[in-house]
Amino acid sequence: MTTITETRQQSAATPAESDAHSHADLARHAYRIRRFALRMGEVQGQGYIGQALGLADVLAVAFCHAMNLRPDEPEWEGRDRFLLSHGHYAIALYAALIEAGVIAEAELETYGSDDSRLPMSGMATYTPGMEISGGSLGQGLSIAVGMALGLRQKGNPAWVFNSMSDGELDEGATWEAAMSAAHHQLGNLITLVDVNQQQADGPSQRILGFEPLADKWRAFGWHVQRVDGNDLAAVIAAFDQARDVSEPVPRVILFDTLMGKGVPFLEQREKNHFIRVDPEEWQQAIAVLDAAQPAGDRA
Repeated sequence: MTTITETRQQSAATPAESDAHSHADLARHAYRIRRFALRMGEVQGQGYIGQALGLADVLAVAFCHAMNLRPDEPEWEGRDRFLLSHGHYAIALYAALIEAGVIAEAELETYGSDDSRLPMSGMATYTPGMEISGGSLGQGLSIAVGMALGLRQKGNPAWVFNSMSDGELDEGATWEAAMSAAHHQLGNLITLVDVNQQQADGPSQRILGFEPLADKWRAFGWHVQRVDGNDLAAVIAAFDQARDVSEPVPRVILFDTLMGKGVPFLEQREKNHFIRVDPEEWQQAIAVLDAAQPAGDRA
Protein backbone atom coordinates (compact mmCIF):
# COMPACT_ATOMS: atom_id res chain seq x y z
CA MET A 1 0.00 0.00 0.00
CA THR A 2 1.42 3.40 -1.00
CA THR A 3 1.76 6.14 1.59
CA ILE A 4 1.78 9.91 1.11
CA THR A 5 5.52 9.96 1.72
CA GLU A 6 6.16 7.10 -0.71
CA THR A 7 4.12 8.79 -3.44
CA ARG A 8 6.12 12.00 -3.02
CA GLN A 9 9.42 10.13 -3.28
CA GLN A 10 8.34 8.19 -6.36
CA SER A 11 7.27 11.35 -8.19
CA ALA A 12 10.58 13.16 -7.60
CA ALA A 13 12.82 13.91 -10.58
CA THR A 14 16.03 15.88 -10.00
CA PRO A 15 16.46 17.52 -6.57
CA ALA A 16 15.96 21.01 -8.02
CA GLU A 17 12.85 19.96 -9.91
CA SER A 18 11.56 18.11 -6.86
CA ASP A 19 12.06 21.13 -4.55
CA ALA A 20 10.31 23.51 -6.94
CA HIS A 21 7.50 21.07 -7.56
CA SER A 22 7.08 20.40 -3.85
CA HIS A 23 6.90 24.11 -3.00
CA ALA A 24 4.27 24.75 -5.66
CA ASP A 25 2.30 21.69 -4.56
CA LEU A 26 2.46 22.66 -0.90
CA ALA A 27 1.30 26.20 -1.68
CA ARG A 28 -1.72 24.68 -3.39
CA HIS A 29 -2.32 22.33 -0.44
CA ALA A 30 -2.25 25.31 1.95
CA TYR A 31 -4.71 27.22 -0.23
CA ARG A 32 -7.08 24.27 -0.31
CA ILE A 33 -6.84 23.78 3.46
CA ARG A 34 -7.83 27.42 3.94
CA ARG A 35 -10.67 27.02 1.47
CA PHE A 36 -11.99 23.84 3.11
CA ALA A 37 -11.93 25.58 6.51
CA LEU A 38 -13.90 28.55 5.18
CA ARG A 39 -16.47 26.24 3.61
CA MET A 40 -16.93 24.45 6.95
CA GLY A 41 -17.19 27.77 8.75
CA GLU A 42 -19.94 28.82 6.37
CA VAL A 43 -21.90 25.65 7.19
CA GLN A 44 -22.19 26.65 10.85
CA GLY A 45 -21.75 30.38 10.44
CA GLN A 46 -18.94 30.33 13.00
CA GLY A 47 -15.73 28.63 14.00
CA TYR A 48 -12.13 29.29 14.93
CA ILE A 49 -11.42 30.32 11.37
CA GLY A 50 -8.65 32.80 12.20
CA GLN A 51 -6.51 30.00 13.61
CA ALA A 52 -7.27 27.71 10.67
CA LEU A 53 -6.19 30.31 8.14
CA GLY A 54 -3.08 31.17 10.14
CA LEU A 55 -1.92 27.57 10.62
CA ALA A 56 -2.72 26.34 7.10
CA ASP A 57 0.86 26.53 5.83
CA VAL A 58 2.12 24.50 8.79
CA LEU A 59 -0.62 21.90 8.32
CA ALA A 60 0.06 21.63 4.59
CA VAL A 61 3.73 20.86 5.22
CA ALA A 62 2.94 18.47 8.07
CA PHE A 63 0.34 16.39 6.24
CA CYS A 64 1.57 16.64 2.67
CA HIS A 65 5.34 16.66 3.15
CA ALA A 66 6.66 15.67 6.57
CA MET A 67 4.39 12.93 7.87
CA ASN A 68 4.19 9.28 6.86
CA LEU A 69 0.51 8.35 6.50
CA ARG A 70 -1.80 5.94 4.76
CA PRO A 71 -4.93 7.98 4.03
CA ASP A 72 -7.14 4.93 3.55
CA GLU A 73 -5.75 3.27 6.69
CA PRO A 74 -5.77 6.01 9.37
CA GLU A 75 -5.01 3.56 12.21
CA TRP A 76 -2.01 1.99 10.46
CA GLU A 77 0.50 1.20 13.22
CA GLY A 78 3.42 2.69 11.30
CA ARG A 79 1.80 6.10 10.87
CA ASP A 80 3.22 9.29 12.29
CA ARG A 81 0.92 10.62 15.00
CA PHE A 82 -0.45 14.18 14.91
CA LEU A 83 -1.93 15.31 18.22
CA LEU A 84 -4.24 18.33 18.26
CA SER A 85 -3.74 19.54 21.82
CA HIS A 86 -5.69 22.74 21.08
CA GLY A 87 -8.97 20.97 20.35
CA HIS A 88 -10.75 24.16 19.33
CA TYR A 89 -8.57 24.12 16.17
CA ALA A 90 -10.54 21.09 14.96
CA ILE A 91 -11.82 22.91 11.87
CA ALA A 92 -8.19 23.41 10.80
CA LEU A 93 -7.28 19.75 11.29
CA TYR A 94 -10.41 18.56 9.47
CA ALA A 95 -9.40 20.70 6.50
CA ALA A 96 -5.92 19.13 6.53
CA LEU A 97 -7.35 15.60 6.84
CA ILE A 98 -9.63 16.28 3.87
CA GLU A 99 -6.69 17.57 1.83
CA ALA A 100 -4.61 14.52 2.83
CA GLY A 101 -7.41 12.18 1.70
CA VAL A 102 -8.20 10.77 5.16
CA ILE A 103 -11.71 12.29 5.16
CA ALA A 104 -13.93 12.71 2.11
CA GLU A 105 -14.50 16.29 0.98
CA ALA A 106 -18.25 15.74 0.97
CA GLU A 107 -18.19 15.36 4.76
CA LEU A 108 -17.33 19.01 5.29
CA GLU A 109 -20.99 19.83 4.66
CA THR A 110 -21.80 18.01 7.92
CA TYR A 111 -19.40 20.06 10.06
CA GLY A 112 -20.80 20.61 13.54
CA SER A 113 -24.08 18.85 12.80
CA ASP A 114 -25.73 16.11 14.83
CA ASP A 115 -24.16 12.69 14.15
CA SER A 116 -21.34 14.28 12.13
CA ARG A 117 -17.82 12.84 12.29
CA LEU A 118 -16.63 16.46 12.37
CA PRO A 119 -17.75 17.96 15.71
CA MET A 120 -16.79 21.54 16.47
CA SER A 121 -14.18 20.45 19.01
CA GLY A 122 -11.80 17.58 18.26
CA MET A 123 -12.93 14.16 19.51
CA ALA A 124 -10.90 11.04 18.77
CA THR A 125 -13.88 8.70 18.99
CA TYR A 126 -15.61 10.45 16.09
CA THR A 127 -13.00 11.40 13.52
CA PRO A 128 -10.49 9.31 11.53
CA GLY A 129 -7.04 10.81 11.98
CA MET A 130 -7.94 12.60 15.22
CA GLU A 131 -5.51 10.96 17.66
CA ILE A 132 -6.75 12.58 20.90
CA SER A 133 -9.76 14.47 22.19
CA GLY A 134 -8.44 17.96 22.82
CA GLY A 135 -10.06 20.80 24.68
CA SER A 136 -8.56 21.11 28.15
CA LEU A 137 -5.55 23.14 27.10
CA GLY A 138 -2.11 22.03 28.19
CA GLN A 139 -2.77 18.28 28.12
CA GLY A 140 -1.57 17.37 24.64
CA LEU A 141 2.15 17.50 25.30
CA SER A 142 1.82 15.17 28.31
CA ILE A 143 -0.05 12.68 26.12
CA ALA A 144 2.57 13.09 23.39
CA VAL A 145 5.37 12.29 25.83
CA GLY A 146 3.66 9.06 26.85
CA MET A 147 2.94 8.16 23.24
CA ALA A 148 6.53 8.81 22.16
CA LEU A 149 7.82 6.68 25.04
CA GLY A 150 5.46 3.86 24.12
CA LEU A 151 6.43 3.91 20.45
CA ARG A 152 10.11 3.82 21.36
CA GLN A 153 9.64 0.86 23.70
CA LYS A 154 7.80 -1.01 20.94
CA GLY A 155 10.57 -0.29 18.45
CA ASN A 156 8.16 1.68 16.27
CA PRO A 157 10.06 4.41 14.34
CA ALA A 158 6.99 6.63 13.94
CA TRP A 159 7.15 10.30 14.87
CA VAL A 160 4.82 12.07 17.29
CA PHE A 161 3.87 15.61 16.32
CA ASN A 162 2.13 17.61 19.04
CA SER A 163 0.38 20.76 17.83
CA MET A 164 -0.40 23.33 20.51
CA SER A 165 -1.28 27.00 20.94
CA ASP A 166 0.73 29.74 22.60
CA GLY A 167 -2.06 29.96 25.19
CA GLU A 168 -1.05 26.50 26.37
CA LEU A 169 2.30 27.95 27.44
CA ASP A 170 0.39 29.41 30.39
CA GLU A 171 -0.27 25.90 31.71
CA GLY A 172 2.11 24.31 34.21
CA ALA A 173 1.49 20.83 32.78
CA THR A 174 3.06 21.95 29.50
CA TRP A 175 6.38 22.67 31.19
CA GLU A 176 6.28 19.50 33.29
CA ALA A 177 5.85 17.55 30.05
CA ALA A 178 8.64 19.54 28.38
CA MET A 179 11.01 18.66 31.21
CA SER A 180 9.96 14.99 31.07
CA ALA A 181 10.49 14.78 27.31
CA ALA A 182 14.05 16.04 27.62
CA HIS A 183 14.76 13.74 30.58
CA HIS A 184 13.67 10.72 28.55
CA GLN A 185 15.58 11.91 25.46
CA LEU A 186 12.53 11.67 23.22
CA GLY A 187 14.09 12.22 19.83
CA ASN A 188 10.88 10.99 18.18
CA LEU A 189 8.82 13.94 19.47
CA ILE A 190 8.31 17.20 17.56
CA THR A 191 6.17 19.93 19.12
CA LEU A 192 4.60 22.62 16.94
CA VAL A 193 3.61 25.83 18.75
CA ASP A 194 1.27 28.27 17.00
CA VAL A 195 2.45 31.65 18.29
CA ASN A 196 -0.43 33.79 17.00
CA GLN A 197 -0.37 36.15 19.98
CA GLN A 198 -4.11 35.89 20.61
CA GLN A 199 -6.13 34.28 23.40
CA ALA A 200 -9.80 34.45 24.32
CA ASP A 201 -9.13 37.24 26.83
CA GLY A 202 -6.80 39.28 24.65
CA PRO A 203 -3.20 39.42 23.41
CA SER A 204 -1.18 36.46 24.69
CA GLN A 205 1.69 38.57 26.00
CA ARG A 206 -0.68 40.73 28.04
CA ILE A 207 -2.38 37.69 29.61
CA LEU A 208 0.90 36.07 30.68
CA GLY A 209 4.19 37.01 29.09
CA PHE A 210 6.14 34.01 27.81
CA GLU A 211 9.14 35.61 26.10
CA PRO A 212 12.00 34.88 25.61
CA LEU A 213 10.25 31.76 24.38
CA ALA A 214 13.05 30.09 22.41
CA ASP A 215 15.42 30.48 25.34
CA LYS A 216 12.93 28.83 27.69
CA TRP A 217 12.52 25.73 25.52
CA ARG A 218 16.26 25.55 24.97
CA ALA A 219 16.84 25.72 28.74
CA PHE A 220 14.49 22.74 29.13
CA GLY A 221 16.77 20.68 26.86
CA TRP A 222 14.93 20.91 23.53
CA HIS A 223 16.22 21.53 20.03
CA VAL A 224 14.53 24.85 19.14
CA GLN A 225 13.65 26.62 15.93
CA ARG A 226 11.56 29.77 15.52
CA VAL A 227 10.28 30.68 12.07
CA ASP A 228 7.59 32.65 10.26
CA GLY A 229 4.76 30.12 10.11
CA ASN A 230 3.34 31.76 6.99
CA ASP A 231 6.62 31.60 5.04
CA LEU A 232 6.20 28.27 3.29
CA ALA A 233 9.88 27.80 2.45
CA ALA A 234 10.83 28.47 6.09
CA VAL A 235 8.19 26.02 7.32
CA ILE A 236 9.42 23.27 4.99
CA ALA A 237 13.02 23.82 6.08
CA ALA A 238 12.02 23.79 9.76
CA PHE A 239 10.23 20.44 9.49
CA ASP A 240 13.13 18.94 7.55
CA GLN A 241 15.67 20.18 10.08
CA ALA A 242 13.62 18.92 13.03
CA ARG A 243 13.60 15.42 11.58
CA ASP A 244 17.33 15.54 10.80
CA VAL A 245 18.61 16.41 14.29
CA SER A 246 21.06 13.67 15.26
CA GLU A 247 21.00 14.15 19.04
CA PRO A 248 18.38 12.19 21.05
CA VAL A 249 16.47 15.28 22.15
CA PRO A 250 12.88 16.43 21.65
CA ARG A 251 12.40 19.14 19.05
CA VAL A 252 10.13 22.20 19.06
CA ILE A 253 9.26 24.55 16.22
CA LEU A 254 7.81 27.92 17.23
CA PHE A 255 5.69 29.24 14.37
CA ASP A 256 4.84 32.94 14.37
CA THR A 257 1.57 33.08 12.46
CA LEU A 258 -0.98 35.72 11.45
CA MET A 259 -4.59 35.04 12.37
CA GLY A 260 -6.80 35.08 9.28
CA LYS A 261 -3.81 34.75 6.92
CA GLY A 262 -4.79 34.92 3.26
CA VAL A 263 -7.96 36.95 3.75
CA PRO A 264 -6.91 40.57 4.42
CA PHE A 265 -10.24 41.75 5.82
CA LEU A 266 -10.11 38.93 8.39
CA GLU A 267 -6.43 39.50 9.17
CA GLN A 268 -7.35 43.00 10.32
CA ARG A 269 -10.17 42.07 12.67
CA GLU A 270 -9.66 42.94 16.32
CA LYS A 271 -10.06 40.22 18.95
CA ASN A 272 -9.84 37.60 16.25
CA HIS A 273 -9.47 34.61 18.57
CA PHE A 274 -13.07 33.84 17.61
CA ILE A 275 -13.87 35.97 14.57
CA ARG A 276 -17.36 37.26 13.96
CA VAL A 277 -18.07 36.62 10.28
CA ASP A 278 -21.21 37.96 8.63
CA PRO A 279 -23.12 35.49 6.39
CA GLU A 280 -22.12 37.15 3.13
CA GLU A 281 -18.45 37.33 4.16
CA TRP A 282 -17.79 33.61 3.89
CA GLN A 283 -18.14 33.66 0.12
CA GLN A 284 -16.25 36.95 -0.04
CA ALA A 285 -13.36 35.32 1.83
CA ILE A 286 -13.35 32.33 -0.53
CA ALA A 287 -13.36 34.70 -3.51
CA VAL A 288 -10.32 36.52 -2.09
CA LEU A 289 -8.46 33.23 -1.72
CA ASP A 290 -9.39 32.12 -5.23
CA ALA A 291 -8.34 35.44 -6.76
CA ALA A 292 -4.86 35.03 -5.31
CA GLN A 293 -4.41 31.63 -7.00
CA PRO A 294 -3.31 31.05 -10.61
CA ALA A 295 -6.36 30.11 -12.66
CA GLY A 296 -5.20 26.54 -13.15
CA ASP A 297 -4.68 25.99 -9.42
CA ARG A 298 -8.07 27.10 -8.18
CA ALA A 299 -10.25 24.58 -6.39
